Amino acid sequence: MHTPRLTHIALHVRDIEACIRFYQTYCGMVIIHQRHHEPKRIVWMAEPDRETDFIFVLMNGGNDLELAADDYRHFGFALGSKDAVDQLAAKARKAGDLVWEPRQEPFPVGYYCGLRDPNGNYVEFSYGQPLGPGADDFDKLTDS
Repeated sequence: MHTPRLTHIALHVRDIEACIRFYQTYCGMVIIHQRHHEPKRIVWMAEPDRETDFIFVLMNGGNDLELAADDYRHFGFALGSKDAVDQLAAKARKAGDLVWEPRQEPFPVGYYCGLRDPNGNYVEFSYGQPLGPGADDFDKLTDS
């Protein structure tokens, strides 16, 4: 039996160029494919060496999102250390992109900060969650 596997998320964005720059700058993503079907532009982005695992598909012509401050839907990216979270947060704070200051939460949440992409999506950067670096306590999550 085949189990479905998540391969991509498609975002219909207003300013595709700004979104491309955001995901390149903060997430290290690269463009792996793009095509134009005027007036549509479709861009596939992925993390280096993960081009066949998971991609973001950006499509122009969308509308900005207006998420409430207490709306925690987001995309999550793992970083290699708490210091990396702090450095990214400082960069985002300076650019006006930081929405959640770095903070430590109990396992399995870990240490994280949050940014807003140019379309209004929240993007979390964390260290110490079960799916990324610093996941020493993964057995706590699976034992319950």
